[in-house]
Amino acid sequence: MSLRWYTLVIDCHDPHAQAHWWAEALDMQVFLEFEKEVVVLPKHLPTEPLTAENWTSVGPGMVFVPVPEDKTVKNRLHLDLAPHLSDDRDAEIDRLIGLGARRVEVGQPADAEFTVLADPEGNEFCVLSARER
Repeated sequence: MSLRWYTLVIDCHDPHAQAHWWAEALDMQVFLEFEKEVVVLPKHLPTEPLTAENWTSVGPGMVFVPVPEDKTVKNRLHLDLAPHLSDDRDAEIDRLIGLGARRVEVGQPADAEFTVLADPEGNEFCVLSARER
């Protein structure tokens, strides 16, 4: 038996705006949109049903759901994003900022090899140095 990371559920005030923001940021697709739930999935999903052999080959999705309360403290869980070695990390950071992200301070060292950003609703995430894998 094996489990697969299926989705990450994100509480937010505006699930539709957040889902579309993250879909654009990660080059994913808004797959389903309901009033109180929006699902974002990788663009290149297999068209055939998943089998035991390809079950783990599809990356996780994201589900955005509404909550009434504001975010008040640093996230206990966050995403780490990494560009490929062939991509310009600083250009990716600039692109995310252009989409509405902002740089945030969460106590990271001045010489950190990652940049902490927050999405439009304040959820922190990191852009790491470029990775081959």
